[in-house]
Amino acid sequence: MHAPENKFSFLSMNPQALLLLNQALQYLRNNNPNSAALLVKQALKLDPKNVDALRLFGVVLAQKHQHIEALNYFQKALKLDPKNGLVFSNIGNTLQELKRYEEALVAYDQAISLLPNYAEAYSNRGNALHELKRYQQALLSHRQAIAIEPNYAEAYSNLGNTLRELKRYDESLAASDIATKIRPNYAEAWCNKGNTFGELKRYEEALVAFKTAVTLKRDCDYSLGKLIHTKMLLGDWTGLDNEIEQLTKKINLGENVMSPFGLLSAVDSPALHLKCSKNWINHNHPQTSLFPNKINTKHQKIRIGYFSADFKSHPVAFLTAELFELHNRDSFEVFAFSLQGANPEDKTRARLLTSFDQFFDVEEKTDLEIAHLSQSLNIDIAIDLGGHTTFSRTSIFAHKAAPIQINYLGYPGSIGAEYFDYIVADRAVIPEENQMHYSEKIIYLPNSYMVDDSSRVMSNKKFTREEFNLPSNKTVFCCFNNSYKFNLEVLRSWANILLKATNSVLWISENNQSFKKNLLIEFQKFGVDDNRIIFANRMNAMEDHLNRCQLADLFLDTFPYNAHTTAIDALKSSLPILTLSGESFPSRVTESLLQTIELPELITRSWVEYESLAIELALNPDKLKKIKAKLIENCKSTPLFNTRLYTKHLEEAYLKAFHLYQEGLNPTHIFV
Repeated sequence: MHAPENKFSFLSMNPQALLLLNQALQYLRNNNPNSAALLVKQALKLDPKNVDALRLFGVVLAQKHQHIEALNYFQKALKLDPKNGLVFSNIGNTLQELKRYEEALVAYDQAISLLPNYAEAYSNRGNALHELKRYQQALLSHRQAIAIEPNYAEAYSNLGNTLRELKRYDESLAASDIATKIRPNYAEAWCNKGNTFGELKRYEEALVAFKTAVTLKRDCDYSLGKLIHTKMLLGDWTGLDNEIEQLTKKINLGENVMSPFGLLSAVDSPALHLKCSKNWINHNHPQTSLFPNKINTKHQKIRIGYFSADFKSHPVAFLTAELFELHNRDSFEVFAFSLQGANPEDKTRARLLTSFDQFFDVEEKTDLEIAHLSQSLNIDIAIDLGGHTTFSRTSIFAHKAAPIQINYLGYPGSIGAEYFDYIVADRAVIPEENQMHYSEKIIYLPNSYMVDDSSRVMSNKKFTREEFNLPSNKTVFCCFNNSYKFNLEVLRSWANILLKATNSVLWISENNQSFKKNLLIEFQKFGVDDNRIIFANRMNAMEDHLNRCQLADLFLDTFPYNAHTTAIDALKSSLPILTLSGESFPSRVTESLLQTIELPELITRSWVEYESLAIELALNPDKLKKIKAKLIENCKSTPLFNTRLYTKHLEEAYLKAFHLYQEGLNPTHIFV
């Protein structure tokens, strides 16, 4: 974050102009840039060559996010005073907002050469270096700022952010601690501390930090959203309805309040999801390339580039590994751009290294450098496998990595950026009447949009229920979803099911200790005894987890964020899954899978229908056995696990998008 640039010492031959400028500065410091702008305009009419007035107007425009206009006024100030270090520093900050980091560095260096003891310029220079992934240089710059000004809270907070990127978490927390000791009411530093605790999975401490940030500053960017998502990770649903209501209002007002991914599990509203994505894009990843590069017609094959931070042991890689191998090399060249490294012993990574024609590890490159690499390779279709998930690099696509850019698989919703051309979907996850809630054009695959690796199979181990503390003579409901997908509405429904299906238990992923404790407390409130809830530990081997799934009778889905990979795993393991389908993409994924595997009888549209069917299947084991037998048969005969057919359909989509682009056509959707 940039240090505030409110250092002004006004001099004017015109007393009225001087009064106006001081009043304007007060408005600016009170976060009222509109009133400040009116007063500075008046002052400039009285004293048009006042350097500080021109600079102040530039700062006001920057605060109003009019960065190009701000630069214009800073340049006017520089013409009058070419050796004004404060103006160079302002220019650096504005260039950072425009993500022109190299230019920002030049401006900061100019500022420092003129003002060698200007701590803010050093720290903001460190931020630019941070964005350029020159982390060691960034550390030096932040520390130079601290050496000049030992009580500079912003510099300590920025230092903590860079240390976190380097995974030096203890040092990061120490730097944030100093920042909050210097300025106990510094909300952004508390939020940064929460981010570090979150990466360490110390969610209770993260929650305290985010609560403090929100209490200190209600409009602290993204703090409320992080607070809500952390509470969901912990299963702490106290006051959550009110907080989500506040969140909804703020998103509709265009405020920077939550990451799009966090919102998916909070509300079932594709319209709100799109609004949140657009807010996020406008603030964090605005379009930087106005002129799309053209398709290079010299190479005979279409060049596909897959971009992901998850080319390692991760659900996205588990699902897609075979797809990459099956791509038709007569028609396509397939490139990987890996945005994060992996353990050298990671078996999935080792497989992926041989699955692509070329594999680029680009973790240490900037977004712009990666986009330029993609352009230099003449990639025709760039495919983002991350969307708004952790460690994604959306700005690569803002720089136009390829003429055609597609949002695929990793994020179940619209990215909200005009520079993405398509989203891969199916008729279940995005009904045609919902197309308005997606900034991308829709690619409709004929079956489910989800892919799987057919080589993922169950282990040969002979697991028994007793090994997992499961009763041998009761119906075992289960849910292996992440904790943030749970909520009180889901728990209330499951409690109703358990209380009526008395000869049943519920088997749930443990997730984290706080979640486990909170979950039991809530079930007790609903009248469900602790002995009806059994927790599943994480299994390191995927094949063992798939095998273990067979021990359950029925998977109970969450809402509004359904099971996705966990649903694929369940069906693959011959475990039926009961779902509640809603309006948004993430609430319709299990419906997509069940439609494809021809088990629509397990799709419900209301909590009443969901609970009634779960109870009926628990009380009528013969009906459940028939559904399971049908599932086993349909796994062989329906397209859901036919990876070769899926690859053929996806390639047809790529070919259609490619030819439509060549012909200059712009359809609202593509049907395969």
